Amino acid sequence: MIQRPQSLYLVFAVLCNLAVFWNPIYGRAMADPATWINYGFAIILTMAIFIALVSIFLFKDRTLQLRIVKLGTYFQIAGLGFAISILFSMGGFGTYLWRESLGVLYIFISLGLYWLAGRGIKSDQELVKSMDRIR
Repeated sequence: MIQRPQSLYLVFAVLCNLAVFWNPIYGRAMADPATWINYGFAIILTMAIFIALVSIFLFKDRTLQLRIVKLGTYFQIAGLGFAISILFSMGGFGTYLWRESLGVLYIFISLGLYWLAGRGIKSDQELVKSMDRIR
């Protein structure tokens, strides 16, 4: 069900993660001579996007959906770590790096959206359990 709030949170998390690919921080990560940073950052963000898209369509099995959203949250935390390390390797937060800092903010917002989606799935699960007890 796409109209559930947690599904919308996951869609917005996907959009925020996709916005990072067109942000200068991604270009700077790809220009880094250490190739493990390039591939690691791209793979982590792609996995976070893929996990969010998959979990949207698992609305019938809330326990599996919650586990997958938690897994996506871990990938998002790893992506945030990559982004912060890339930003600090460029010289940290500053007035000339505000666009790169915006890329880190996108990832942080995406992490918050994952958290909100997990909270919504958990509340739905508790609501269904309480309705089962009443029957």
